Amino acid sequence: MKAIGIDVGFGFTKATVGNENVIFKSLLGDSNDIQFRSAFGDSSLTKNLHVTLGDKSYFIGEFAEQQSTVRQFTLDQDKLLSEYVKVLALTSVGLCSDSDTSFNVVSGLPVGYLKRDYKRFNDIIAGHHSIVYHTPDGEKISKKIFINKVKMMPQPLGSVFNLIMDDNGKISDTDLTRKKIGVVDIGFRTTDFTIINNMQYVERGSSTMDTGISKSFSVIATKLRKESGVNVEIYRLFDAIESGSIKIRGKEYNITNLRDKVFAHSASSIATDINRLWSEDWDIDCIVLTGGGAMEMAKHLQPLIEGNVIPLNKSIDARLNNVQGYLKFAKSIWNNASAPPDLPEEKAEEKKKP
Repeated sequence: MKAIGIDVGFGFTKATVGNENVIFKSLLGDSNDIQFRSAFGDSSLTKNLHVTLGDKSYFIGEFAEQQSTVRQFTLDQDKLLSEYVKVLALTSVGLCSDSDTSFNVVSGLPVGYLKRDYKRFNDIIAGHHSIVYHTPDGEKISKKIFINKVKMMPQPLGSVFNLIMDDNGKISDTDLTRKKIGVVDIGFRTTDFTIINNMQYVERGSSTMDTGISKSFSVIATKLRKESGVNVEIYRLFDAIESGSIKIRGKEYNITNLRDKVFAHSASSIATDINRLWSEDWDIDCIVLTGGGAMEMAKHLQPLIEGNVIPLNKSIDARLNNVQGYLKFAKSIWNNASAPPDLPEEKAEEKKKP
């Protein structure tokens, strides 16, 4: 029974089994016949994601962005669960296995949705599944996946476990386990705030705000539409935000100043939320900035936060902080447990109970 960490976000889906990380845009598209493929370019499955699940086929991530006529992307939590989670989560699981495999899963939800949606998430992905991957050369790779157990946690806690545990799920930083830690997890649609004190989750200081970087992306997209006449979808702005420029119909638009101004404004809003939410938690020892949005936001946000902020490691993709922590936590609770045998197909439903 393998352990896996999964994080289905509004911007990206991430998964890891330790020796392999998977990350792709949380974007679904209709599949169609591609008449010609050159022998050039990236032929990996993650860059050419075409899967069949049940009776439906999908292009996913960058492949959907490039090839699909109809593309689906959401910033709605209910829609993410009902229409996206199963496809995105199982696709990521299959990419992390070479053959038919059984998994124990740890994943997370935004703090504000955990109590409401943890069972729903569990019921969606638990049990037996079959998925087919269509390779660029026309081959079909069928995989059978059994999700045995699903453990959910508030998303930001993944980053804490990633800091305090080693790759085997053992405590490696005992000093941090005795501290009061504030976590600011900046995602695509939401920003989550969590406090963990002596390894205990603190409900009072934990909340979800709609201050993810998608709002900044939307402001930039609106400005580009006014200047170019083209409506640039926000999920196509990631590279432009990183580089500071974008080409639209052959004309290059420099968005560096606009980007910095918009992100500085968003950072101010997040800092205000921190000061209000944690006004009584003046004894926080350190604050962790994490999440994909933190990569752009940190330089604007860090000077506004009063306290000891642990700086981002710029050599590590911050989008993976939570999911790597999920995996470490999974190993800590399941590595030494005897793995139950796979159940026959007809009894799989019984294992969906958390």
